[in-house]
This record gives sequence, C-alpha cells and structure tokens, in this order.
Amino acid sequence: MEKNNDFVKQITKKSENLSKWYIDVIKKAKLADYSPMKGMMVIRPYGYEIWELIKGNLDRMFKETGHRNAYFPLFIPESLLKKEAEHVKGFAPEVAWVTIGGNEVLKEKLAIRPTSEAIICSMYSKWIKSWRDLPLLINQWANIVRWEKVTKPFLRTTEFLWQEGHTVHSSYEEAEEETLKILDIYKTFAEKYLAIPVIPGLKSENEKFAGALKTYCIEALMPDGKALQMGTSHNLAQNFSKAFNIRFENKKQKIEYAWQTSWGVTTRLIGALIMAHGDDSGLILPPEISPFQTVIIPIAKGNRKQDILSEAKKIYDKLKKNKIRSFLDDRDSYTPGWKFSEWELKGVPVRIEIGPKDVEKKQLVLVNRINRKKIFVKQDNLLITLKKLLKEIQIDLFKRAKDFRENNTNSVEGFDELTETIETKRGFIKTGWCGSNKCEIQVKEKVSATIRVIINEKNSNSKKCAVCGKKAKHTVLFAKSY
Repeated sequence: MEKNNDFVKQITKKSENLSKWYIDVIKKAKLADYSPMKGMMVIRPYGYEIWELIKGNLDRMFKETGHRNAYFPLFIPESLLKKEAEHVKGFAPEVAWVTIGGNEVLKEKLAIRPTSEAIICSMYSKWIKSWRDLPLLINQWANIVRWEKVTKPFLRTTEFLWQEGHTVHSSYEEAEEETLKILDIYKTFAEKYLAIPVIPGLKSENEKFAGALKTYCIEALMPDGKALQMGTSHNLAQNFSKAFNIRFENKKQKIEYAWQTSWGVTTRLIGALIMAHGDDSGLILPPEISPFQTVIIPIAKGNRKQDILSEAKKIYDKLKKNKIRSFLDDRDSYTPGWKFSEWELKGVPVRIEIGPKDVEKKQLVLVNRINRKKIFVKQDNLLITLKKLLKEIQIDLFKRAKDFRENNTNSVEGFDELTETIETKRGFIKTGWCGSNKCEIQVKEKVSATIRVIINEKNSNSKKCAVCGKKAKHTVLFAKSY
C-alpha cells in the first residue's frame, strides 16, 4: 500500500509561482502530458472529459439557435489559402505545410488548417446560389495546427481542438446580428458553466482577426493579472465572399455577394478553468463542468468493511439515477487520506465520506472543495443538500473570480499613469482611447500591453485619450495577455 504522501508530492504554491503551479497541476491531476513532438500535448482522459462537457453544452447551445455540424478537410491547397490576401498575411508565419505525399512530391503544397475559412468558402461558393439557400449556419468541431514558437499546455499549443462556426447571410445586418448572438452565447457559457466572468466587446483594428471587418471577443482576467482571450466572433462582411465568389440571387433577382461570419473557442478554455479557480492543493472545478461532481470515499475498516462498501454503492446508484456525476472510490490499495489528497488535486467539487459511525447514524459527511467545510447530512436528505451545495459552489466560484477582476481593474487618465499602472499593478487598465493605431502601438512598445477590448460605456466621449490627450472615441481595457 502506498503512503499518503507518495501520491501528491508538494506542488508549487499558486501564490508563489502561477506558471510552475499551472504545469504541476496539469501533470499531477492527469489532465494532459507533453508529447514527443515539441509544442504538442496529449490530452489525458480526465482532461478530455472536461472538453467533452464543454463541447456538449456549447454544441447544444449552437443547435438551439439553428446551427448544424459538418466536417471539412484537414488539408487546404495553397491556391485556396492565398485567395484572401489579408487572411494569408495574418497566418503565414504559423502555417505548417505538406510537400510530400507517400513517395511523391506534391504538385501543390497543402496547408494543415490553421483555420478553415478557405476550404469552407470554396464549398460555399458551390452550394449557395439563391437567397433561399440563406442563412447557412454551419459549425465544425475539429483540430487546428499553428506553428507556435512559444507554447504552454491548453493555453497555446501547436495543435489544439476547437469549434469553428461559419455562417452565410443575405445582408450585413443579419451577419452582424449573428456575430453578436454568438458572442452572447460565449459569454453565457463562460459565466454559467465555467464560472468565469468575462467582458465582451470589440477588438481594435490592430488586434482583429485577419480578413475580418470586425472582431468581437470575450476577455477574462487570470490570477496573475494577465488577460486571456476566451472566444472570438468575427463579422467577415464580404471579404471572403468576394475572394471565393460566394454570390446569390436576391429577392429582387439581382446577383450580390454574400455576407459571412466565423467564430470559435478552443481547448484554451480548459487552461482558463485551471488558472481561474485552483488553489495551492490543485484544481477546483465548477460543478457544471466537472467530470465528477462528487466522489464517494468509503472509510472501511475491520469487520464493517462490506457493510460500508454496500452503503457507499447504494449512495452511488442513487446519485447516478438522479444524474449527478459521481465516482465511487472503492480502491483498497490506498488509504482514505491518500484519496482525499488525490481528489482535492483533481478539483472534484464535493467529497462524500462514509464510515462506520456514519452507517450507524444513517448519515454522510459532505466536504466542500472550496473551503473544506464539512456538512453532516442524513442519507434521506442527501439529494436536496447536495444539489444545494453544488449550486452554491458554482455561484461562489463565479463571485470569487468576479470580485478578483473588479479589485484588479484600475481607471487611469494620462500616459504616465497608464504605463506606470501597467508596470506596477496587475489587471485591466480602463481608460480613454482616440482610436489611433499609433497611440495603441505606443503603449504596446512601451509596456507590452495591448487593447484587449473596446467596451460600450456611456459618456466615453467625455474622456481624453490616455496617450495623446485628444478627445476619446472609446473606452478600452489595456492589459498584458497570454
């Protein structure tokens, strides 16, 4: 039998070194591991189960708004990728190319998709002929390859998993409505399921997606004060439809170019989840997205062992019947203390303990992962109490993350105050911006911070640009980012 401290060796404290803690947790909680290929990770079952819950809930939300799934090829001919010049320029440094197939040199290079606009638009040009074919609402769940120089599991890897929506509409207004609808879905999902508060808004011209007219995003604040872009929704206007000749006959029998959108989130969401809620003992997973919402640990000793295991199994069956995701840890090769440490590391929201005295009293002990407080509950009241506790944990995690963001958002006015605040304090810096690309770049060159999002705010025109002092057109959030 292994000793309690043989399993969870001391992980780096989150408060001392977030980056080291992050990697320790990923490896020790068995979310992912490094692959033999540099910059790529292997997502282990526990990590992939989190992705399945993310995927399942988002997929349902997409389908409720009329979207359908399809699948497009991994390889994109070079000639297709080059059709939209701005798009190609934006992705050129990150594209991986295939030049040999089998033993033959290919006549045309094939790009391993860095995103799928090119291959999807080539098909849409064949499928769309009339206003009756619109809107076309398609989503794809797939893998993507971008040749990143600096990588970190889940946050930025050479290959990652994502969903990418690609829709086609008959007008700019419809495309804009779609873009904002998806942005709202992303915000709702991040806050309801991941318990991570996000700020939605528009990206600056300098930060928008290559080939888009407008890019909207949701931005979150991580514990080290850096911003994390968690999802993007792009109004592509007619940029791609003109490049790929996606035209339709409108109701007035005139031919015009279609209006498009694209949008996506990735396995980066798991990275956000890890950082946003974890503590020095490991993960803390929101109940809505945790593979196991509870873990049942029998404290079985002596001649009462079978009785306790039998009761634990009844509890497990009861929870399963009521669709509460649970795991019965009946392994006899580990001590209860060892199991406590393991499941705390894995971030399971509620631990259920049952021992000899609990069987006699017909009670259970529920332990809250956030604060480790114990609740003694009669078995007959388990479902009511557990459901209430899971709901409370979900709410508490969101509130803690929101309080952190609010406490680490600073409003500034002048350039010196802006740059000093970015260098000395963590978090979002709220200020006015004139809309000039020159002013934005000046901040980036000075303190390596960018405009994360342009936010809608009343009276923003009364502010001055923090960089040049001219009248502000927008209120923005500057921050350093991942």
